[in-house]
Amino acid sequence: MRAVEAHQRAEENLEKDYLYHSIQIFQETDGHGKPKKSTSEEYDVFWINGVPVRKMTKKEGKELTPDELKKENDHIDKEVAKAREKREKEDAKGKQTDPRGNDEITVSRFLELGNFTNPRRLQLNGRDTIAVDYAGDPNAKTRNKAEDMVRDLQGTLWIDEQDKVISKAQGHFLKSFKIGGGLLVNIRQNTSFGMEQKKINDEVWLPNHIEGDGAARMLLLFNFNGNVRVENSGYRKFKATSRILPGLSTVQEQDPAPPSQ
Repeated sequence: MRAVEAHQRAEENLEKDYLYHSIQIFQETDGHGKPKKSTSEEYDVFWINGVPVRKMTKKEGKELTPDELKKENDHIDKEVAKAREKREKEDAKGKQTDPRGNDEITVSRFLELGNFTNPRRLQLNGRDTIAVDYAGDPNAKTRNKAEDMVRDLQGTLWIDEQDKVISKAQGHFLKSFKIGGGLLVNIRQNTSFGMEQKKINDEVWLPNHIEGDGAARMLLLFNFNGNVRVENSGYRKFKATSRILPGLSTVQEQDPAPPSQ
């Protein structure tokens, strides 16, 4: 698992050179779990100055107006500046953080807050894979709210045996969580999630499918009450400082692999 952590960091460095398109469909439900309304949003996902961002391009299938695009660009600039400032402050304190300056939980802490068990080999999308279960220890001592979430998390990871990266993950939260009065993080008990990655250009693993069911808000990254499905495509290499530059080169995706077994 520590080797996986090291490889995930290397993948993150490669991911900074890529842009991809993300379509997110939200299905809101009522208090009885019945569908209420459906909405869709489309984003370009990329990195600016070491910070991952999502730039909205469409809402309900309609292109954003020039005024909406300007607001979106201004919003991204502010978020990147805020994230970099926060990260620099935490780095100065010697704290290990994610690209946005938030608390980062290492594999070592995962091992201290719970256990990886039941490793088994299988084939996933035609590749040798090791699946391993994770269960947090409800009695483990935590240092912050983020670790409380991990301690009460259960799920399964699928690890590509050759590249030692997470190719798939599924899990659910055993308890409800609120951070910052629920404005920063708010997750309802039993909310579940799933994620799959695919290898692009024979060099980097990028997310191609994400799903969630329940109710969750995490910073400005996502907010849903019901279920959400995210499909990513159009992976391209690019370079940017504060704006997407013209002349993006399209990257060929690998041929579809045989069905999972």
